[in-house]
Amino acid sequence: MGKDHLSGNCMCGAVTWAYSGETIRNLVCHCTDCQRATSSPITAFLGMISKQLHWNGKIEHFESSPGNYRGFCPLCGTRLYFRSVRWPEETHVHAATMENPNDYRPDAQTFIRSRAAWLDRVKSLPGYEGFHTQPANPTDSKRKA
Repeated sequence: MGKDHLSGNCMCGAVTWAYSGETIRNLVCHCTDCQRATSSPITAFLGMISKQLHWNGKIEHFESSPGNYRGFCPLCGTRLYFRSVRWPEETHVHAATMENPNDYRPDAQTFIRSRAAWLDRVKSLPGYEGFHTQPANPTDSKRKA
């Protein structure tokens, strides 16, 4: 990414992070564990040296599989990072928590064997600046019945 200082936060702002140094991984993960943990077909991570990463706020952890931990904000539920005993000196922070997520530039995809096939269709779907339909109105459907 080329930046020496990065920062970010959870959705509600109760947890913040700051990092000094170069990122060591910038990847998009398609594994089924990440899909389940984030309720998303892909998860974008920044690999950081743990001792150069500083957190403020309370963080809860879930051991998603033996030796693999996912940190999240207990107030808003934002997924913050992934840590593993396989990479004891690293923390893989979710790129969407960056102060400016548009600065993120992944350089690899992992576990592409689990990649959601429908992602190929996304570029061909119509795009909208907001929601493309109005919310369903339960009272209208009762009147029509």
